Amino acid sequence: MKLTTEQEINNDKLSSEELLHQLRSSNHKGSVLVAMSGGVDSSVAALLLKEAGYEVVGVTMRLWVDPLAEETAGDEMKGCCSLDAVSDAAKVAAKLDIPHYVLNMKDQFYRDIVCNFKDEYLLGRTPNPCIECNRAIKFSALLDKAAGLGIDYLSTGHYARIKQDEKSDRYRLLRGIDYSKDQSYMLYILTQNELNRILFPLGELEKRRVREIAEANDLIVADKAESQEICFIPDNDYRAFLSRQCPEAIKPGDIVSTSGEKLGRHRGVAYYTVGQRKGLGITSPHPLYVVNLNPAKNLVVAGPVEETYSTGLIAGSLNYISGAIPEEPLELEVKIRYRAPAVPARLYPPEKGFARIIFEEKQKAVTPGQSAVFYRGDEVLGGGIIETDLT
Repeated sequence: MKLTTEQEINNDKLSSEELLHQLRSSNHKGSVLVAMSGGVDSSVAALLLKEAGYEVVGVTMRLWVDPLAEETAGDEMKGCCSLDAVSDAAKVAAKLDIPHYVLNMKDQFYRDIVCNFKDEYLLGRTPNPCIECNRAIKFSALLDKAAGLGIDYLSTGHYARIKQDEKSDRYRLLRGIDYSKDQSYMLYILTQNELNRILFPLGELEKRRVREIAEANDLIVADKAESQEICFIPDNDYRAFLSRQCPEAIKPGDIVSTSGEKLGRHRGVAYYTVGQRKGLGITSPHPLYVVNLNPAKNLVVAGPVEETYSTGLIAGSLNYISGAIPEEPLELEVKIRYRAPAVPARLYPPEKGFARIIFEEKQKAVTPGQSAVFYRGDEVLGGGIIETDLT
């Protein structure tokens, strides 16, 4: 099996041939466990690593999926947790002539990811289950599994890069060169010990090249659509999921203004998120948005768009990728959600495990439960989970 020759995409990006040469000439040699989701990205990651001379072992995780939603999803159930995904991963592994195993991780996934997802929504927060999965499953449990099997490295199909600093020997996490697919935001939870054992072969490639490589090598997933839903909710209806999983905890209540005036009724605090405009069911001369959620009093607080802007935020559950906790204020950029742009901000040294971030300009819909990720240019410095906004 051979990669097709290509021209350089442009001077600051590696062609697939150059990427292959870089992998082959690197010090990262040995065996690698590739987390294969049944999609094109992880499949091409496995292909590139095998072509680079690694001993590749494929593994696909069977994770917990809402059984009631799975029954009704039908053909829509094509995500990374489905039986179709396992089948596709196995077929790609056979094509590449590498071993492939399936791990049953349903119990741990339910305990660490699904239960956290439910608990966070019931607390009036908006969690990111993909980040929690990366933290607890992909780059913790799978790394432990690789070590237990005597495998040197773990690889995934994430669009991000890892570079080792020549002076400090520390590992740096960088954005993928394809900004439209960059997934570094989801990876701020990684530590030096983990980065030392992880390979991201797609970080130097654009998505279109990944599909071209898959097609040139006759991989059945070359044209496979990307999964957009929350993986354990195949119908992508998180409100219906919550109503099935914890109906006793979701109760109607009042929608009020920031001054306490009653504006209408809500169906349950867990069904709303900060910054939401649609679905409030309130007649008003101007648009209203969710400004805050108060599960203790079962209130949804709404107001005009200007009341959704914040000067900063407080973040907890912090991780600094270098391992060094800032002792002085840092000028950097911060992303407050996956698809948000990185904006200039100042990060202050943490106090009692919490960091204060002040934006250069006010930002809309700072949402508790989401992650604030710190950047300096292309480098991810770390991040944390948003606890509250600052007005």
